[in-house]
Order: sequence, then C-alpha cells, then structure tokens
Amino acid sequence: MASLADLLAIHTDLPGRAARHLQRIAAEWQLLADLSFADLRLWVREDEERSEAPEPGYVCIAQCRPNTTPTVYNTDGVGVTVEPWEASTLHAAFEGAVVVRGATPAWTGPARVRREAVPVPWDGEVIAVLTRDFNVTHPRTASPLEVAYTECADDLCTMVAEGAFPEPEDHPTGEASPRAGDGFIRLDPEGRVVFASPNAQSAYRRMGAPADLEGSDLAELTADLVGDSFESDDLTAALDGALHHGEGSRIELTKGGVTVVLRVLGLRPGGRVAGATVLLRDVTELKRRDRALISKDATIREIHHRVKNNLQSVSALLRLQARRTRSDEAKRALLESVRRVASIALVHETLSMSVDEQVNIDDVVDRLIPIMADVAPASGGRAAEVAVTRHGDFGLLDADRAMPLVMVVTELIQNAIEHAYGPGESGTVSLLAHRSTRQLEVTVRDDGAGLPAGFAFEGSDRLGLQIVQTLATSELGGELTLGAGPGGGTDATLRVPLQPA
Repeated sequence: MASLADLLAIHTDLPGRAARHLQRIAAEWQLLADLSFADLRLWVREDEERSEAPEPGYVCIAQCRPNTTPTVYNTDGVGVTVEPWEASTLHAAFEGAVVVRGATPAWTGPARVRREAVPVPWDGEVIAVLTRDFNVTHPRTASPLEVAYTECADDLCTMVAEGAFPEPEDHPTGEASPRAGDGFIRLDPEGRVVFASPNAQSAYRRMGAPADLEGSDLAELTADLVGDSFESDDLTAALDGALHHGEGSRIELTKGGVTVVLRVLGLRPGGRVAGATVLLRDVTELKRRDRALISKDATIREIHHRVKNNLQSVSALLRLQARRTRSDEAKRALLESVRRVASIALVHETLSMSVDEQVNIDDVVDRLIPIMADVAPASGGRAAEVAVTRHGDFGLLDADRAMPLVMVVTELIQNAIEHAYGPGESGTVSLLAHRSTRQLEVTVRDDGAGLPAGFAFEGSDRLGLQIVQTLATSELGGELTLGAGPGGGTDATLRVPLQPA
C-alpha cells in the first residue's frame, strides 16, 4: 500500500514544505474526524502533465474514518479520481479558497451523505481540499457531548481553511497522544470549563478533583491538585498561549501515581478568540511499559555515540600522521581521509541524539562546512579565500541515505574548493537544495574557472569523483551530472528520488 508521501509524489509535484503540511494534517485528522462525526478525505489536483483530461481531476490521497460514529464508506477511497465537473463542491472550494457546504445530500450506497469541502492553503495558494462527509440518513437530536464536539470541529476546520491548523509543534504525536474519546474539555476565552466529557471528569477525579469540572478555572484547579509548581506553571503557560495566541502544546501531569497527558489547542477561527480545547489521557500504564522501550532506545543511541567517538579518534590519528609526513601528496591524501571520516562521524553524532533514526541533513552540512574550510588549505587547496553558503532545505532523511548523501555533498564542495580557483583567487561555492515530493535536488555551484577543455566525467580518474559517482548511483539510486554554471564556473547536480521505485 502506497504511503501518503508516495501518493503525493505520484500525483503532484508540490514543494517539500507543502507536502509536510499535508502530512501534518493527516497526522492530526483522526481528532478532526472524531469531533466531526464524519468521514474525512484529502484530495489533491492531478498533475496536469500526467492527466489526459481537458481539466485536471481530483485524486483522494488519504482517508480517515471516525471512531465516534459508523463510517459512511466501507471501501477504501484512496486512489479514487474524480473529474472537476463530477465534484462541484471540491472544485468550488479549490478555486474559491473558501469552505463550501453542499446544499443537497446525495445517496452513497445505503447512506445519505452531506459533504463539506475545506480548502487547504499553503503559501497563499490552495494545494488540497479536505472533505467532511456526514451521514444524515437518520437525523436525531444531538447530545451535549456531540454538540461540544461538533462546535470544536467547526472551529478547527475554519482554522484549516485559514492555514492556522495544524501548526508545527515541538512534541510529535505518538501512542500517548490524547484522542477525543480519552477526555475532552472545552474552555471559554477566560479559561473556564464550559464542558467536560465523562472520561475527562474521571481522569481528574483519579488525581483527586473533588467536584464537577464545569464552571471552574482549569489552571487554578489543576495547580491545587498537582501541587508541583513547575507542572502547574507549565499548564498555565500552555493555556495562556492557547487562549491568547492560538498556540498548541502538550504537557504531562503526575499526581498520586497517576500520570495524565494533556494536549491544549487554541481555537481562533476567523482570527477571533473562541477559547481552547483540552484533550487528556490517562497514560499511567503506558508510562510503565515505555520505560523498557526507553532503555532500548538509549542503548542504540549509545552505540552511535561510541562509533562517533571511535571515528573521531581515527580522524585525530590521521591528522597527527599528516603533520609528521614530509610528502605533500601523502599529506593531502591523509587530510582528505580526515574530512571523509569527520563527515561520517557527524552523521553518527546526529543519530546518537535521534530517537527515530532520522538525520537532519541541514544541521550536518552546516557543521561540516567549517571543517572543510579548515582542511582545504592544508590539503592542497590553492584559493586564497573561498566562502561556502547554503540555500534551501535538505530536510530529514533516514540513516541509510543520510550517510552517502553527506559524503557526496562534502566531496563535491571539496572538489570545487580545490580545483575551481587558481593560486590566490577567491570565490563563492553555493550549495543549493530543493526538495519536492518526488526528489531531492542538490547543486554545488562555483564561480571559478569552469571545467577544463575535453573533460569527461565518466572517464575521470579523480578518486573524489569516482567516490561520488559510486555513492550517487549505487547507494542513493540517483544521478550526478557536471556542467557549466549559468554565470560561469561549474554546476555539479545530484538528483535523488524520494519515492520508492
């Protein structure tokens, strides 16, 4: 089954940040489906180059069923394509950048469905449409819990259409992230409880709350319960941030052996303060089981840390040997090895601080650039001063691809520093990164002398170029090209596919 990232790469060519915004929506929308009592689907416009229709159609790239009501769709809709004239609500939301509520319900199998289309904007343009499909076959009077849920869902959908939800948070969602059914509290703009679900009431009673939550100031009540000034201050700050700035946050409270995770969501539809929603979950048993997993994760990170230390020791020994040798060629080879070992060590250092075997390539490259500038003059670099700058974002990559990518980038930068400029010349080497849903394109551009006459990349006997060619094709499954830059100099461009073959 193709993942959301794969489907985005197949049907669109969105920028990487836009794709990550859609992935954040898919990570959050179980909450939205549960609060809405509706099935959710995420639609994108087909890539015009791949569509044979006169107008682009819409493709469903993700689907979410609610836990709070029976689903409308028993079959999977991911991959379904509809033309714009068959999806007037979708088309109106996409073109008008407004929430469109279908006026007339339509029969879908045995269910009568009313559809609402919510545009998903990014950087001023609509990139997708989120649909809510409500089952209106048997209308009935909603309970107070359902009213509170749907009011919150309507506010969140308005914020989705405005690009205000979901917002990036420091704490990733995981198994312990609260869901609507775990516990739901609605606060007014002053931070007082206007509704609390039975599960939320039960969780607070297990922490020692003496009475009903409704009408109480949640921050004051919680501070009296937990007694820990740090935890109560965290909750107060989270509620203030949600109510006054629409910020979301997660905090953890512990009282009497009971651990509760709270997620605070600020509600600001249309820019007006509409209070906040607090989701909470009793994770006491999960915390006990997580201790064993934390121990295993710590062991893996410790292994990466030790590998990094060993590589740094090797690098120091090579540098020491380079200082003692009298041969310029041997010294240059040893210092090139120092740089290569240092780049591998930095990746392991990043993994030693990661919990998901993902590497932030931007951080690694930013730390490698000073190392290359330091090693280049001693290893034979002839330029008087070469500045290396980075433009664009590499993003996160898994460890298997991070290592060869970092090696290729460092080799290309080092090659530009050493060979693009003559004695005493200065210049700039630019590292340009562009990431889309389908590929990562990296260009190392210098403003030096350019490629020598008759140069053939395939027949080059330079060790650095042979290394990058091997890594680019066999390890990364991409391609590497060398050519003249737009303003002179040389462009070395690496293209790495991000979707499975």
